[in-house]
Amino acid sequence: MDLEQETVFDVAVIGGGAAGLNGALMLARARRSVVVFDAGEPRNAPASGVHGLLGREGIPPGDLLTRGRAEVQHYGGEIVTATVARIARDGDGFTISLSDGRSVRARRVLVTTGLTDELPDIAGIGERWGRDVIHCPYCHGWEVRDQAIGILATGPMSMHQTLLFRQLSDDIVYFLNGTELTDQESEQLAALGVSTVPERVRALEIADDAIVGIRLDEGTVIKRQAVVVATRMVARASFLESLGLRSEAHPSGMGEYIPVDPTGRTEVQGVWAAGNVTDLSAQVGAAAAAGAAAGAQINADLVQEEVQKAVAKHRSR
Repeated sequence: MDLEQETVFDVAVIGGGAAGLNGALMLARARRSVVVFDAGEPRNAPASGVHGLLGREGIPPGDLLTRGRAEVQHYGGEIVTATVARIARDGDGFTISLSDGRSVRARRVLVTTGLTDELPDIAGIGERWGRDVIHCPYCHGWEVRDQAIGILATGPMSMHQTLLFRQLSDDIVYFLNGTELTDQESEQLAALGVSTVPERVRALEIADDAIVGIRLDEGTVIKRQAVVVATRMVARASFLESLGLRSEAHPSGMGEYIPVDPTGRTEVQGVWAAGNVTDLSAQVGAAAAAGAAAGAQINADLVQEEVQKAVAKHRSR
């Protein structure tokens, strides 16, 4: 697509994942001119399938995005492969500057750039991330059911993960990795038959393209088939700082997010956000639903603006 500076889109969607594409679909079907900027770096790219998505259970992430793009384009929406560098206020709207030097103007902005998972600094985790190093029981739990699962204490959600994955397997080991349990946590794990390992973890043992164990600092290897980690999740939103909009620490301690009101509005007039950039734990279905809801809210906001202008013009006759 050749972007022209004089073109003003009704809405620019920043991020072409489930939230962004569903928001764009709603807007395009409402006959809004909409452009989606997608950097091509989906968070779930390492996963073999999307799970918990009704009607598309197990679909490869890339296939889902291909279908979504085609649906948006069917209704006249534009898809541009590009990274947004900054956004600036431009009268009542915005100028979106891309990293390749191009720019475009839009009346409203929907931010759906998702998040980045900051992985624990343990050898092997990055290599196996999204395969047999996992984080979500609803995204990956069925696939590792009844396996020997190790939970690494790497964040404030680690204990919660342990309780959830215990539902899926009788063979759970909780690696404290130098942390300590409360009395209540110790009692819960004992009641559920979850064993604990207090020593720090050095690395994952990998053989034949699969995890075979977890190596402790002192050298012992404990056999495991899957490893669960709690990542630090950080909203991809640095380009919003030019508008004075910055990510904040999430109340749960899980990472950083962009706060929004129940309609998806940010504190910057004319900017909405949806999906993982504001809801760190949202799965694909929830992110898509949030994008659709935000798209509808943006359309309603544009309609209200247009009605006010029409009334003012009518009165001036």
